[in-house]
Amino acid sequence: MELSKNYTPAAVEGKWYQHWMDKGYFRSKPDNRPPFTIVIPPPNVTGVLHMGHTLNETVQDILVRRARMSGYNTCWVPGSDHASIATEAKVVNMLKTEKGIEKSQLTREEFLKYAFEWKEKYGGIIYSQIKKLGCSCDWDRVTFTMDDHYYQAVIKVFVDLYNKGKIYRGARMINWDPKAKTALSDEEVQYKDLQGKLYHVQYAITDSEDHLTGEYITIATQRPETIMGDTAICVNPDDERYKHLVGHYAIVPLVNRRVPVIFDTYVDKEFGTGALKVTPAHDINDYNLGLKHNLEVVDTLNDDGTLSPAAGVFIGEDRFKARKLVIAALQEQGLLVKEQEYTTRLGYSERNPDTVVEPRISTQWFVKMAELAKPALDAVVSGDVNIHPGDRFLATYKYWMENVKDWCISRQLWWGQQIPAFYAPDGTFEVAQNVDAAIAQFKAKGANYTAADLRQDEDCLDTWFSSWLWPMEVFNGISQPGNEDINYYYPTNVLVTGQDIIFFWVARMIMAGLEYKQVKPFSDVYFTGMVRDKQGRKMSKQLGNSPDLLELIDKFGADAVRCGIMISSPAGNDLLFDESSCEQGSKFCNKIWNALKLVKMWESNQAANTNATIDHFAIQWFESRLNEVQQEVAELFKDFKLSEALKTIYSLIWDDFCSWYLEWVKPGFEQPCDAAIYTKTVYFFEQLMQLLHPFMPFVSEEIYQQLRERSEGDDLVIKQYTAPAASDANILVQGNLLKEVISSIRDSRNKNQIKPKDEIVLHIDTLQEATFKQIESMLGKQVNAKAINYTKEPVGGCITLVVQKDKFYLETETALNTTVQKEDLEKDLARLQGFLAGVDKKLSNEKFVQNAKPEVLELERRKKEDAEAKIAAITESLKSL
Repeated sequence: MELSKNYTPAAVEGKWYQHWMDKGYFRSKPDNRPPFTIVIPPPNVTGVLHMGHTLNETVQDILVRRARMSGYNTCWVPGSDHASIATEAKVVNMLKTEKGIEKSQLTREEFLKYAFEWKEKYGGIIYSQIKKLGCSCDWDRVTFTMDDHYYQAVIKVFVDLYNKGKIYRGARMINWDPKAKTALSDEEVQYKDLQGKLYHVQYAITDSEDHLTGEYITIATQRPETIMGDTAICVNPDDERYKHLVGHYAIVPLVNRRVPVIFDTYVDKEFGTGALKVTPAHDINDYNLGLKHNLEVVDTLNDDGTLSPAAGVFIGEDRFKARKLVIAALQEQGLLVKEQEYTTRLGYSERNPDTVVEPRISTQWFVKMAELAKPALDAVVSGDVNIHPGDRFLATYKYWMENVKDWCISRQLWWGQQIPAFYAPDGTFEVAQNVDAAIAQFKAKGANYTAADLRQDEDCLDTWFSSWLWPMEVFNGISQPGNEDINYYYPTNVLVTGQDIIFFWVARMIMAGLEYKQVKPFSDVYFTGMVRDKQGRKMSKQLGNSPDLLELIDKFGADAVRCGIMISSPAGNDLLFDESSCEQGSKFCNKIWNALKLVKMWESNQAANTNATIDHFAIQWFESRLNEVQQEVAELFKDFKLSEALKTIYSLIWDDFCSWYLEWVKPGFEQPCDAAIYTKTVYFFEQLMQLLHPFMPFVSEEIYQQLRERSEGDDLVIKQYTAPAASDANILVQGNLLKEVISSIRDSRNKNQIKPKDEIVLHIDTLQEATFKQIESMLGKQVNAKAINYTKEPVGGCITLVVQKDKFYLETETALNTTVQKEDLEKDLARLQGFLAGVDKKLSNEKFVQNAKPEVLELERRKKEDAEAKIAAITESLKSL
């Protein structure tokens, strides 16, 4: 088969993915092998893969493929999340725009029918993208968080936690999303620093007998639209300006409500005017003050963010329009003293990023978190669950868990698991798995109700209340405890996820796993960084700076995209991504492809050559180099340094194999390739593709298959790694020396305009003559030297150069330009003198010498000796010129 000029991913990727699927390589059943289990962080059913997903799925696939090739029974479970708020919003919008139907016109059952239809239409898009990226998921195990078994598992856990006293219902100040008309947990609020305004407003003062005193008290507020909900003015009891107001009242502007002046040390005397308007219905701190001082609660906002009848004025107006109207009215009445620029923090809904969250008192369902959090904190602090990179994220995790608040889990939505609380006509309720169980529980308490008498709670559960069960319920571990899969695959091995959901999901999964399996859900957590554009901005649809994954794959190929995003993404660190990274991956594919074409050219032109056996220096060197890298990569995988592992493999293939090894073993013009060298070269190429496969599966499988005929089932995707042999340190030193000397001599030939075909005589002044004797035939061939001599004296009329501590004299028939040589040597001398000065400065620093580790000191001293030797050699060479 004739190989194409360039690597063409489109001709390769679909073919191999289908082949792997047909062979069932991604399927997993419990057996005698050790399991390696990963559960995918379930993307929203509404979504498509963005670059953050791309990084996350690529990391998971790398770990899974590496484990599969290391003898593990790998199981990577794919799936998606029903995403209550986001999906319901999309369905509501679809119904309105496409069918002219409002949600309020439908029953719950009718709405859910449309929601499931929408999910079936759009829910599979993300799976096709994951396949396109090359992800080796077990597609027989796709799980959705609204599957029947999953739904029942969520309800089962709710009932259990309620019966244990860990779930309760109560009226609390919560976060409210006026657009979605639902409660949010604290973690679903994203704060932004913004430039706002403080409005200074006057409140008239009355005495205890309700007479206006003619005095005003000025408060500063960011939210004048909430003034109508004020039920007190609070000042610090130590503030001399206001001590005379004990027993006095203030008149709330616009609504003329009389409210008490109260005193509390909560108020900062130095902030603003030292006087605080208290609006218990619309601020958590005001709410707490209200509880303490037994204040009235006046809720002036409807659930959609418009002013309620309780506001008394501007009823039905949107809160932000009402703000403008209130400001205008205050100005008209002469009560607005001034406006002041002010930097503030506003909370926005995570699911509706354009919507400002409102604090609101509401009756909701909560999980008591303190008791659940302690064992989950201990699991991470003790190292039972390892976080990577731990130095950055362990502190974040600890902070969250040590300051945990009760979790608001009810949502005023229909798309999700409906809360299993059943209310009787008298308002009492029972929490039960279903209505029949609730009837039985009522009956046990002496109340005989039928299903028609009971009303189930309208709210559904927070999406995270289902996804915290993910590592267990993908194996039916809650719905069918003790089954074969949960016993074999749980706990899973690694969780790969984004740092932004460390508490939303990671901590809660640990809590749930310890609560319901008494075992951690995973051993390691690998946090990927955030993908940003080259200007450092977070990628988003709003900015239009997030590339389309499928377009990138069509343009560069999946391997190039995987390579591009991985090579620039150290664990946990944000990465700046642009298409040049994918171009680098594409060039790498073509580099390997061209190496394949070169090796295939030798295939049909081989001969046994007793003078060139597998004792060839290049083979010995590359075998040691390969063994060295295999060991390095294994260690890097242990530490989850995947980007570093790819860079190491990339360098081994591009530099050592393509640029050096193939050049060193290449047969002469029109000469056959030695059969033993060819066989060994093919073996090396196969080993390299095996190393590369987890990172770039398609190109590596294609090249592996092209290298030689394969028997049925001899596929790279399941080829098992073998333990690397020990590398020969001496051979590696010789190889590095050979590369450095060849590069320096070639560079010198080029600067002195000596043509590649022109032969030279090479004279070497070295203390390691024995080493050069072992590599001199290779060196002579690579620099086109017809003879190599060894000397202890300068050789006149030659090009002089210094490599490490050795001096080289290039004798040529071409007239020499000593000016060029002198300039080069003087540049090297200046550079080395500067380097030596820096080392001397360190070694003369008493503090450094006293505190540095012995090995660090020894390294600096060796640097000094090497620099001094090189300076001496260059100085001597300059004298000879």
